[in-house]
Amino acid sequence: MASPLVARKGRDLQRYEDHLRLVAGCIPYKITEEPDHQSDDVIDKLQVLMISSPGRHDFVFPKGGWEKDETACEAARREALEEAGVRGILHEIELGQWVFRSKSSQVSCSQEGGCKGYMFAMKVTEELDCWPEQEVHGRKWVTVADAFKLCRYDWMREALDLFVKQLYSNTMLSVRGLYEPTKFCFVKSTAAEQAIALC
Repeated sequence: MASPLVARKGRDLQRYEDHLRLVAGCIPYKITEEPDHQSDDVIDKLQVLMISSPGRHDFVFPKGGWEKDETACEAARREALEEAGVRGILHEIELGQWVFRSKSSQVSCSQEGGCKGYMFAMKVTEELDCWPEQEVHGRKWVTVADAFKLCRYDWMREALDLFVKQLYSNTMLSVRGLYEPTKFCFVKSTAAEQAIALC
């Protein structure tokens, strides 16, 4: 069934910085609590959500253009909704920034096609049955080890590595053994989300 949500199209509001297209994305994650899983290590219980593209066997994390009428956090949340059909709590402290070339211009030597990506972590609280780009992007929950193997880009692997280190260091400080961020963006209705009609 087609999703009533509509993904944003076009680049009229696209942000640029020094000829680089600004993009925002996230690593959606959840901590599984399976009864037969005996490990106390939160990393062993960690799963991340990746998306596929048509005709490819590798995977990526949801990301896309950061537009002028939204913050980087809002852009990352919108892309997670459009490409992966998930909502959640986005940690407002970014994992990092990476400069890379878009997939369509990786063999080009020109400045065109350069991007600067801002990546965040998002604890998934809702997984939709239908989402705007489900015909283009399949989604798959995987272990961290599998994510490193499946990921299409080195810079996304670096973001995943930073996320795991951040999660692990915060887990060491948690009495319950579950990561609870001290700073995060609440999921709320924004002008950007209102532009994509709600289910």
